[in-house]
Amino acid sequence: MNAHPEVTGFYEARTGSVQYVVADPATGDCAIIDPVLDYDEKSGATATIEADRILNFVADKGYRVQWILDTHPHADHFSAADYLRRKTGAPAAIGEKVVEVQKLWNGFYNREMPADGSQWDRLFAEGDGFSVGTIPARVMFSPGHTLASVTYVIGDAAFVHDTLFMPDSGTARADFPGGNAAVLWRSIQAILALPDDTRIFTGHDYCPGGRPPRWESTVAEQKRQNPHVAGMDEAGFVATREARDKTLPMPKLILHALQVNTNAGRLPEPESNGRRYLKIPLDLLDAAWD
Repeated sequence: MNAHPEVTGFYEARTGSVQYVVADPATGDCAIIDPVLDYDEKSGATATIEADRILNFVADKGYRVQWILDTHPHADHFSAADYLRRKTGAPAAIGEKVVEVQKLWNGFYNREMPADGSQWDRLFAEGDGFSVGTIPARVMFSPGHTLASVTYVIGDAAFVHDTLFMPDSGTARADFPGGNAAVLWRSIQAILALPDDTRIFTGHDYCPGGRPPRWESTVAEQKRQNPHVAGMDEAGFVATREARDKTLPMPKLILHALQVNTNAGRLPEPESNGRRYLKIPLDLLDAAWD
């Protein structure tokens, strides 16, 4: 029987993101997954409101942060991994395919940042094991949404990032640079091969129909209720996903966020005047003008 970690989700409404603290109740050790660094694109302001909310929760619970984990380099929010790493001393980790994303986006940004994953303390390979306290954990590669996406299976809980949404919301888009709908389908099938009672925790929720945010389901619920999964084969999924993706605008922060998140959440270094600057490539991505 799989261990049952205590999972607490923190919903960040500006980007519809869900951050997690995953704890071993027996030891108080925990991992923080997909933390958000606040960024306001209108003013250019950054803040640590969300990350500090997580730190306050961890302190109130008396937990010890053992890991800071990102599931992939996010396109819609900045990662707070670097901030939390400096505050807690815990190692930051991500899947090793992040180096492919770094190489891709280094070209887009025309920059010379190291593309070897050295910005993280650990790069996970497919099948790598680790632990949260006494709870065993392992890494599944889950590409398709991005080249570098991974799923963290911690006890009976799977953190599937943007591969699966809640069952009423389908699946993640696969049209970002490096994305692929057929690869995403295969990643989803691997997740759905986990035991039916595995708890599925998704990385976003956009509250369809105005319902309150939700982020927990099970493998059985996904197989039974998700319209992109139930009764679907690969060809049907790819056709459905690609048709849907053609109608979607790019995330508003994709060009802002990738230069930060491919650098493990580090903001650009200050320039001679003491200010930091983002670099936005023009005419790189297609626009949905209407």
